[in-house]
This record gives sequence, C-alpha cells and structure tokens, in this order.
Amino acid sequence: MLLQAKPKILVVDDEEALRYTIETFLLREGYEVDAAGTYNESLDKLSGMDFDLILTDIMLGTGTGIDILREVKKRNLSCPVILITGYPNIETATDAVREGAYDYIIKPAKKEVILSKVEMALRHKAVIDENRKYQSNLDAIFRSVKDAIVTVDEELIVLETNDAVKGTCGFSPEEIKGKPFKTLQLHCRGECYDAMVETIKTKNPVEIHHLECKRRQRPDGVVNVSTFPLRNPQGDAYGCVMVLKDETRLAGLESDLHERVQFHNIIGSDRKMQNLYSLIENLSNVQTTVLISGESGTGTGKELVAEALHYHGDRRANPLVKVNCAALSDELLESELFGHVKGAFTGAITDRVGRFQKADGGTIFLDEIGEISNKLQLRLLRVLQESEFERVGNSSPIKVDVRVVAATNKELHKMVRSGNFREDLFFRLNVMQLVLPPLRGRRKDIPALMDYFLKRFNKKLNKNITAISEDVQRIFMSYPWPGNIRELQNTLEFAVVLCHNSTITIKDLPPEFTDSNKAILDPGDKNANERQSIIHALEKTGWNKAKAARLLGIDRKTIYTKITKYNIVEGRA
Repeated sequence: MLLQAKPKILVVDDEEALRYTIETFLLREGYEVDAAGTYNESLDKLSGMDFDLILTDIMLGTGTGIDILREVKKRNLSCPVILITGYPNIETATDAVREGAYDYIIKPAKKEVILSKVEMALRHKAVIDENRKYQSNLDAIFRSVKDAIVTVDEELIVLETNDAVKGTCGFSPEEIKGKPFKTLQLHCRGECYDAMVETIKTKNPVEIHHLECKRRQRPDGVVNVSTFPLRNPQGDAYGCVMVLKDETRLAGLESDLHERVQFHNIIGSDRKMQNLYSLIENLSNVQTTVLISGESGTGTGKELVAEALHYHGDRRANPLVKVNCAALSDELLESELFGHVKGAFTGAITDRVGRFQKADGGTIFLDEIGEISNKLQLRLLRVLQESEFERVGNSSPIKVDVRVVAATNKELHKMVRSGNFREDLFFRLNVMQLVLPPLRGRRKDIPALMDYFLKRFNKKLNKNITAISEDVQRIFMSYPWPGNIRELQNTLEFAVVLCHNSTITIKDLPPEFTDSNKAILDPGDKNANERQSIIHALEKTGWNKAKAARLLGIDRKTIYTKITKYNIVEGRA
C-alpha cells in the first residue's frame, strides 16, 4: 500500500517567534514544514525542494513577500502563495492580487484562520495539479495525432493547435494562437471556417468530404473536415474543435484512376459524372456565365455544382450568393436582386443592398431562372451585358464584378420559341451549359447515394440503421426515379423514420412507392428470384445465416425454412 505524501509548506518570516509558532502548529496538523527567515534564504529553499504551499510575511528586510511571489511565477511553480501582513491597505491587497497571490492574512494571525486558508489553498493546488496533468495528457494527444487539429472559442479565436496544422494550413501553432481564425491568410476558400461557424451556431458536428485545400506549397491539397462542439464539464458548449484529415494522396489516386466517387460535395462515380467533374474543373477559373440544367428533382445537385464552380475558382475568397427565383414574387425578387432606396415603394422604410451588390467580386447563383418575369429578364440582361444596375427607386448605376451561374429544370430553348423567355438573355446565360444527368441515367451511383443518405438520416434522426435489405436495393436499382435524387432522398428519409430495426425492409417504404413497384416486387418466377436473393445474401455474409436473415429483413427461423425449401447447400448453390 502506497502512503500519500504529506503536503510540504514553506514558512517565511523574519520574526523568529511568529515563524516558530506557525511552523509548530502546522507540524501538529500533520504537514511537512520548512522555514526561512530572509528573502535570500527562501530562494535557497525553493531551489532545493518542491513545496505545495508558501506562507510568507510581506516585509522581509532585504526583500518582500511580493518578490517571492514573483519568483514563484518566474520559475513556473504551481504552489500557491499566502501573504501575511501587519499593515493591510488597499495598495497591498491590489499588489497581492495582481501578482497572483492565492490569499493574504492580517496579523495578528489566528491559528484557525491560518489552518482554514492553508487547507483551501492546498485543495486549490490539487485542482491545479490535476488540470496540469490533464492538459499534459491533452497536449501529448495533440502532438501524437497526425491530423491537423484547431480549437477555437465562441468568438472563433484560436485556442490551441497541433504541429500538423503547419503541414496542412502553412501556419505554426505559435503564429495563430490567440488570433481570430477569420483573419488568417489561409489561401483557400474558407469552407472550414464556415463549418466552425455552423457548429458554434447549431452546437452540432459538421463534416465536409474531399474539400480542396490549396496553397502554393500544396496546390493539389485535399482534406476531410470534421467539426465538433467543445463542451465544459457541465455540458455547455464554449467553442469548437476542427480536425483536418489530409486526403491528398487518396484523391490523387482517384484522379489517376479517372474515377472519383465524390467531387466537392457531389456524389457519383458514373462516367457522366466524371465528365461533369472535368467540366467544372475547366470552367472554375473561366469567368464566363454558366447555365446548369437538369430534370426536376436534381435541384440539390445544381446548387452543389454552383458551389463547386465558385469554390474551385479564383473567386473562392469572395461571396457566393444564392437566390431562389421561384420563391419570391416579381416585386420582391427585383428588390432582392438589385436592392432599393428608402421610400421606393410602400414598406421600403430603409435602404437595402441587393444580392448582386453583395456578390461583388464573387458569384451569384440564380436558381429556377426560368421562373422570372419579362421585366426582370430585361434587367438581368443589362447586368450581364454592362455589369451594372440601378437599385429600385434610384437612377444611379452601380458597377459590379459578378460571375453569374444560373440553373433551371425547364427547357429554355422551348420557352424562347413560345415567347416566354427572351432569346438574347438565353444566349447570354447559355454560354456554357452543364447538364446534370437524371438518376435513371446513372444507376451505378444509386448505392453510394443510398449509403450517403442513410448515414445522414441516422445522424439527423438519432437512428442506428446499418443495412438496406436486398429487396429494397433491387427496387431502388430498377425504379426509374422520375423525381431523381430528391425522390430517392425523401423515400429513404421516410423509411428511416418508419424503421425500428437495424435493416430497412419493404414494409418501411412509402405505400405509394411500393404500389408503383409491384411488378418489381412480384416478378414472374418469384421462387427462382427468392432463392437467388437468399443465396446472394448468404454469400455476402460468408454463409452466416443470422446476418443473411437481417440483410434480407426476415427472421432467422424463416431463412432456415427457406434454405430447406429451396435445397440451398453451401458450396453447391
């Protein structure tokens, strides 16, 4: 059994009687005590032994208790210091607090007062030592992790970083500690900053995969970003920790293989998506207008393409401003795009800066561009031709440098022929067109999208669904998805909400979805298909019948029955 060491206390006082008295009753209380009668003698004691607490008179002849306190700080010792004074005043108290004294005692000092303050000071030191040990362990973890780690407070002031940050961001920990993260010249598009802002605002983690992190020294840098809220022992969030995992080599390998499963936040490895990725890369630094088109239901994909164009180009350090043209009335959209002056119309009680002005130097994304009126089409045409506009209620032109990226699910060339869309505006917008392929045209990407949405909804709905049954996968791969990715997303979210097991099965799907897929669910040779599904599940799980049953969404008893029914034997299937 290990005996706990007695706390060591140094008593410093040039009055021998008082020094002896304090030393005596501290010894009786079980403390280990040493004593010094002068300032210089106390320094010798500090050099030869570690103390848990120092009790010192302020006036020591050649030196003072404040001098001892400063020496303790200079040597980075963790022992608290209690000052004893016979002449208390405001200046003495202020000096003691400013220099970091734990407390001070007024002469004549009573035994009970001294013992009480000693006990509290030693408890305080125990907490400090524990925190130092915890911080030491934390520092060791920081240093050992190869991924770059940055912690910030609620104001996004950098608290701590590890050495790996230098390789990823180009800064040493000493350079950025204590500085606002936003002021750092990161030479990237700043999405990691946006992730930290979102985590601090929502108190939720954020993940960004395959984010391009370019610097002169690493122009092809790619990282995965993860942010988490920092919480104190009471559970209150007080900042954010960000982990940057370097994926540059992996991304390079994917690029060499010419098959990236993800680009920016766009998911897809189909050949059509590979071509789209290449087009985005080629257009990122070309300041021409881009029109993104695709069927209804690919809206989220259009927005991701716009983000990829902006954040992979020279404008990435400037704003990306998004406008849904279909969500606002004609009057509101005009004010939203171009701004207005006070009194321009009823309700215009102050001046307003429009989205084009906010996007100056950056990119504006105009979603559902086919929904705007002829009047706004004309105003937009002028911005594209002359790079200037007037606010509503004001005739003074405002010059802007804005790249326009527009998106639509309508066939604008047909709208031009019918007179519903200006031909000159169409040609201005359609300088370069990116077409998002429908989901039925890239079925190879469906499993990756299913996996992505399953993870996303597990986190969102606090579920732990680990698999999707073979029947559901077969339907998803065969279904034409007229609503594209949005329909797949909504269908999976419905299933995750309804599912109370670890595997999504047919019964978890929306009724209207299963009704429209009866032909897939009930093929001509049902027994042959069912036997093949069971064999496939068994092979996939290494012939573990329990796992195969869970994968198929049936119980173990049922799979044994069907194995017997179909005469399925391992090695002879």
